[in-house]
Amino acid sequence: MNNLAVKVGEKIRSVRKEKGFSQEGLALHATLNRCSMGCIDRAEANITLDKLYYIAKVKILEAKELVPDIVTSARTRA
Repeated sequence: MNNLAVKVGEKIRSVRKEKGFSQEGLALHATLNRCSMGCIDRAEANITLDKLYYIAKVKILEAKELVPDIVTSARTRA
């Protein structure tokens, strides 16, 4: 899987655990399939913007905090 999916999955997993959510619990609150949540956690699938929004809506973090700082990364490469 690509590096971005890995970073997003790691961030979601760490915040999910920090907030006391199981994969199944977060999936339920975010109206996602439990299997999808597991795939996102393990970076086995690219997360869609819709799913990122649903996870953020549970109030674990804002969507912008769930993704790496792409703007800063892009600036350093330019």
